[in-house]
Formats: sequence, C-alpha cells, structure tokens
Amino acid sequence: MQTILKLRWPIMIGLIVLTAALFLLAPNLTEQAEEAGSFQLSEQADSQRAATILESADVSGQTISLVIELEAELDDASEQQLADMRTEIEALGDPVTTVLNPFESEELEEQLISDDRRTVLLPVSVEGNDEEVVALADEIRETIVPDDLTVYLTGEAIINQDVNTSAQEGLKKTEIITVILIFGLLLAVFRSFITPIIPLVAVGLSYLLSQSLVAFFIDWFGFPVSNYTQIFLVAILFGLGTDYCILLLSRYKEELTEGKGVQEAILNTYRTAGKTLFISGFSGFIAFAAIGFAEFPIFKSAVAVAVGIAVLLVVLFTVMPFFMAVLKDKLFWPSKGSASHKDSNLWIWIGKLSVNRPLWSMLLVAAITVPLLFSYNNDLSFNTVDEISSDYESVKGLDAIEDAFGAGNTMPVQVVIKGEEDLTAEETVPYLDALAQDMQKVEGVDMVRAITRPTGSVIDEFFVDHQLGLIAEGLEEANDGIGEVQSGLGEIETNLEAISGQAGGAGLREAAAGLAQVNGQLEQVSGGLQQTGNIEQTVGALAQVNAGLSEIEQGLNGAAGQYDELAAGLGELAQGVGASSEGLTEISEGLTEIADTLAGISDSEAVRGTGIYLPEGTLQEEEFEPLLEQYAFADGEGMLMEIVLEEDPYSPEAIDIVTDLKEAAERSINGTPLEEVDIAYGGVPSINSDLKDISESDFTRTVSIMLVSLFVVLAVLLRSFIMPLYMIASLLLTYYSSIAITELIFVGWLGYDGITWAVPFFGFVMLVSLGIDYSIFLLDRYREEALTAADFSKAMHRSMAKMGTVIITAAILLAGTFGAMLPSGVLSLMQIAAIVITGLLLYGLIVLPLLVPAVTVSFAGGAWWPFGLKKKK
Repeated sequence: MQTILKLRWPIMIGLIVLTAALFLLAPNLTEQAEEAGSFQLSEQADSQRAATILESADVSGQTISLVIELEAELDDASEQQLADMRTEIEALGDPVTTVLNPFESEELEEQLISDDRRTVLLPVSVEGNDEEVVALADEIRETIVPDDLTVYLTGEAIINQDVNTSAQEGLKKTEIITVILIFGLLLAVFRSFITPIIPLVAVGLSYLLSQSLVAFFIDWFGFPVSNYTQIFLVAILFGLGTDYCILLLSRYKEELTEGKGVQEAILNTYRTAGKTLFISGFSGFIAFAAIGFAEFPIFKSAVAVAVGIAVLLVVLFTVMPFFMAVLKDKLFWPSKGSASHKDSNLWIWIGKLSVNRPLWSMLLVAAITVPLLFSYNNDLSFNTVDEISSDYESVKGLDAIEDAFGAGNTMPVQVVIKGEEDLTAEETVPYLDALAQDMQKVEGVDMVRAITRPTGSVIDEFFVDHQLGLIAEGLEEANDGIGEVQSGLGEIETNLEAISGQAGGAGLREAAAGLAQVNGQLEQVSGGLQQTGNIEQTVGALAQVNAGLSEIEQGLNGAAGQYDELAAGLGELAQGVGASSEGLTEISEGLTEIADTLAGISDSEAVRGTGIYLPEGTLQEEEFEPLLEQYAFADGEGMLMEIVLEEDPYSPEAIDIVTDLKEAAERSINGTPLEEVDIAYGGVPSINSDLKDISESDFTRTVSIMLVSLFVVLAVLLRSFIMPLYMIASLLLTYYSSIAITELIFVGWLGYDGITWAVPFFGFVMLVSLGIDYSIFLLDRYREEALTAADFSKAMHRSMAKMGTVIITAAILLAGTFGAMLPSGVLSLMQIAAIVITGLLLYGLIVLPLLVPAVTVSFAGGAWWPFGLKKKK
C-alpha cells in the first residue's frame, strides 16, 4: 500500500488513460448482446434440432404474421386490397419465400380468416436470421401496409427484438436512477458533498473498464453474453462497489477520529477493512466465476460480473487510496462529525437477544422464515410476452390472434419429421395420420393440422370404413344399373318382336331371342353379385353379355339395310342396344375399379394398423399439390404437422402438453415404418419446454459448483470449516424466504403465471454473492475483536455495534441499486430486484443479526475449527 501511495499520481493517470482508450476501442457491448439474443439453446435441444432440420432442407424457419383487423366483414373490396398486399410482399423477393393466400382454398380460408370475417392472417415465410426478419417487417410496415388498415406485425423474431429493445431501455433507466439514488443515499449517510462523488468515480471507472474488457473477451474468446450482462454489471458494480467504499470510508473516518495521521489511517484502513474487502471481493469473484461452469449460455453470461469484480478490487486498492491521500480530511467536507462510524443502536439491541439468548433468537428467525418456506410453490413462467409492455405492436398482434382464433393459434407446436425415404408415399402417409390421431387424443390439444387433415378435421375419404361404405353404394348402383339395362333391353326385345312380326324376317326373330337370352344372363349376373359379391366373376360375365349385345347390335344394323321401310325403327333399336352395351361397359369399369380398390385394401399393411387406404396416385392429384407444398419438404423425405393447443402456448400447461405429445408420438410410431424417423418439436411451447429442462438441470449443477467453491474459499480465508457452513446456510434460508415473498407479490397479488424462469438462478447468484459480504464484514470484525476480547460474547457485542451501521447502510444502498431496476418495465429484472431487495433487507435486519451471531457464540472458539484462533496476549 505504501508503494501505491507513493505512485498514486502515475497510477491514477495511467488508469484513466487505459479506461478511456479501451472504452473508445472496444466493440459495442449492447450490439453484442442484441446479436446473441435473449437466450441460446444447445444444438441437442429439441426445438433447436427442429430448426436445424428445416434449415438444412432450406425450409423457411421464420414467420412474420400480418394480423389485419377490419372494421366490417370481409368483402370483395377488402379482399382485393389484401390480395394486392400479398402480391407486393411476394414481389420483395429474398428473404421472403412464400406468402400464404387466405383465399386460395377452403382449408386455408378456415385457418386464416376468423369466423366473424373481421380478422385475417397473412403469414409470410422468411428465410433469414432474426435481424433480417425484423428488417423485413420494418420494410413491410413502411412501404406496403396501407394507412387506412389496422395491421399488426408479429412473430417470434419480432417479439425477441421487442424484448431486447425493452431490456436496453430498461438498462438506460437503471443507469440513470442508480447514479442519482447512490449519490442521494451517500449524501444522507455521510452528510458530505464530496464523499458521494468518490465512490461514483471509483465505481464508474470500474464499470467502463469492465464493460470494455468484457466486450473484447466476447470478440476474442467467445465470452458468453446476453441481455442481462450489462444490467448486472451496472447493478453489481455500483451496488457492491458502493458497499465496499462505505466499508473503507467508514474505517478511514474511524481511524482519523482516533487521531491518526492520514497515511497511518490509510494503512490501517487497508490492513483491516481492506482485508475484509479483499475476502468479500474474492468470494464474490469466485461465486460469479463458478457460473462459467454452467452449460446454458444465458446463465453463463453472468460470469462477466466476475471480470467486473476483479476490476473493481484493482480500482478500490488504487483509486480510493489516491483520494484519501489527496483530499485527506476534506474528503468528508463539510461534515465535522461522522454518521458512518457511530455504533448501531439497533444491532446493539438485537445483539442482546442473539448473543445472550441464542436459542430464542434462532426460534424467532424460524418463526419468521418457516411459514414463508411452506408458502413457496416454485411456480415458473416462460411467457416472453410478459417481459414487455402491451403497447408493443407484436403483443397487440398476439392479442388480436388470440381474440379471433384462440390462444393456441398464436404459436402452435410444430412437429418436424425427417426420414431417409419418401414420406409422401401412399403406404407411409396413413401412419402419419395415425400419428396425428394419437397426438389429437392428448389432453389439451385442440387440433392437429397435417397433410391428411389440413383444417384439423379428418378427411373421411381416406378411411377404409368410409371407402367400404362407398363400395357398398357402388355395388348397389351397379345392380340398379344392370336392372335398368335389363328393363331397356326388355323394351327393345318387345319392339323387335313387333317389327319381326310385320317383316317376317328370321334374322329379326333370332335377334329378339338373343335379347331374351341376354336379359336372362343379366338376371343371373345381378343375382350372383347380390348373393356372392364376387366382383371379378361379375365383370367376366358382363364382358360375355357385352359381346352378345355387340353381335345383336351388328345384326340389327345389317337388317336395317335389308328392310328399307323398317330402317328407321331398326336403327333406333340398334342404338338402344349399343347404349345398353355402353352402360354395361361403364358398370364393368366401375366394378373393376372397386375390385382394384378392394385388392389394394387387402394387400395394404397400413390399413391394418391405421384404418386408412390411399389408392396409388392419390397424392399426385392436382387438389393435393397445395398440401404437399405446405406440409412436405426435402423432396418428400420431410413432413410437418402443426398442433394447436387449447392452452396459451406460453403457459406452464403448454409445456406439460409438449411432454405428453412426445410420449404419445413415441408410442404411436413404435413398430411402424416411422419408427426410424427423426421427430423434433419446434414452436414456442417446445422452446419453453427445452428452457425448463435445461434451466432446472443447470440451476442445480451450477449452484452446487458455486456453493462448493464459495465454501472452499471462505474456509481458506476465514481459516474455519464451521463458519462457511452456517454463513452459506443463512443465505440459503434468506434466498428461499425472499423468493417466496416475491412469488406472493407477483403470482399471488399481481396474477402472473409464475416467476420468470431465469429469475431463480440470477436471484440466487446475486443474493448469495452479495449477501456473503455482510456476513464476512461481521465475522471478520468478530475475529479481530476476539483476538483481544475477554470472551467471545463481548467480542460479538462489540463487532455488532461497530459493523451494524455499515452493514445496514450497505444493505440499504445495495437494495436501492437493485430498486433502480423496478422502473425498467422488464418483468424479469423487476422480479430479480424484488428477490435481492427483500433478501438484503431480510438478511441485514433479521437473519444476519439474529441467527449468525447466535450460532457463532454457541460454537465459541469452536467456530474456527479445525484451525483454531490464537488470541493476542
């Protein structure tokens, strides 16, 4: 420290130059956070696999939904206006791939036009990243959307952009409010105009230097970054830095008050409070550095705070001594006394209970915290939309879709199926529909849209029972047709007999006899068809009958040439026989088609497993072309399904439904041709399901690493295995009590679905890494006092008296710093702030003064086991 004091001016100037240079040269941290996005999932996550499959097949992975709200029902004029809009959007070219036409088919009309015909969806498929999607949305809004139409543009990329924008606006508010708040609180604490400026200068330098270094690390080493990075740097550095400055300034003032010279006061300050500061800062550094072992990038992004704390320690051990040495006692001008170094009457009073009646003190803490612990339900929310104001256009668009089409239609689950063979083959498609059927049965599913059910409703014509019904009707119609032919031939026979009686020709009589014979054959054919249902035999018999009719027709045409006076009548009879023959041919062809269908049904393995039969060539028919374009990809090796949920896609219930869908799909494809295909799930519910899985597993893993690391560091620095245990335990108790309070506020009172999914992790990290400082402040002072005190109780009484004001002031200041997040308008930041604020106040006013001293004095000298405490003589 003496060297630092001697070189204080070069060090100060060098630090300022370095900070300015790095700040000017560093990449823009805000832009880096925006590029990284609000969260990043691993490639193994289901939703990411779905995106990868679609991307590799050049299928548009992004959608912009234009939500058009009409003042009146859709008419020809508004339909034409929307058609023109669609044409203009398609004409933009890349990155637009397709624009669905709501008027192209009944299926699309049912999906994209509301029942009251006042809301129309115009989905635009886009091939590009989030930035390109947002740029396209801006272009559509500015150049294509008519001024006289109410149109909202929404979609996942636009919502994410709005979340980023909201977070950056919240950061600006937080920075301004933090500086004003800290200055005001320090002014009140030290009653000096100079003192508040010093921490702000020191912390400001730390923040600028840390921000620049983190930005370089992101560029050079792929350092993790998210929307939370800058906000947490601001909150931690300004809050923690101010706390450390209070600790140093309070001890410095205490040393000056005792009559020591400036240099001696500085050296003593850093020998005592400086040591405490280093232990606290190093513990915080280790706590945040341990986050680097997290797998989830958004959690990992908090490791930037470790860089900030390291920089902060350097600044506090260089900049603060500079100001102390230069300003001397003017540092506290115009205050003559000091509010900061006075004993804490509150902690003195609390200490009478916690030190003298440790058991009662512990029971009091339990009475306050245990009911809170039992009230905690761990309700989590994955609703990204809650993060931003309802004034954003993307939120208005979602609300409009929900009102017109139902909540599930806003963000359906996308099922991406990829195989190695053609999934559009007639033998494979039935299994796809069976999969859709099984998913439809899952509780909470409203409808499943697939190639065989584009509107969510089953196409009856695909099912064998329906087809057999049609076959039965066809056979009945064939019988009726044969009967009609019989009747017609009977009339021809009667007329022919009459003509033959007039002409007396033997040939005509033979023709009449032939017709009688044919009618008899038809009678037998009809009866045989009804009795045996043997279609092939019937077709063969009809062929023989047709051959006889052809001979009769030829005979009548020949006779017409011999009998001039009867030519007209015989010609008409010949035409009648020919028509009857054609009728039988049509019946025969229909029966052949029926026979082929029945043979196909009989030979199809899919029928037995699915009840569906698609005749060969069905999907190549013109009416199926739009469906193939909409649902098939990768030359038929890929297939899409959309699952509309009954629940809000952002709700916790939607996540549970995704889990049920995966289980249903696994059961459905087992033992079928789809058994080897790759099935992945996209869409908001699937993304949230992945977020839940990875956040829960990473929380447990990372927190465990963090706590173990913290224990090891504290054990080494405090030379005790006992103290770190109950220090950490007291913070765990405080954390779960504070998150229970936060849950009561936001879920119980304000009606949110739950605490935002990232909040428990960040709330824990912030509260534990910050709260541990206060127990270090107290117990390190307790060790200092215990070295010379007559007994441990007196040492604790004196420690609480001396540190109470410092800790309460620091807790209030830090709580105020996080309180600056409350006006940010970002829900997750507000909830993190609520956890930290309630936690710090609970810890500083109840848990730390009541529980920690009670446990410490109960152990007496054993608190330093196994190293022990060597008292000064």
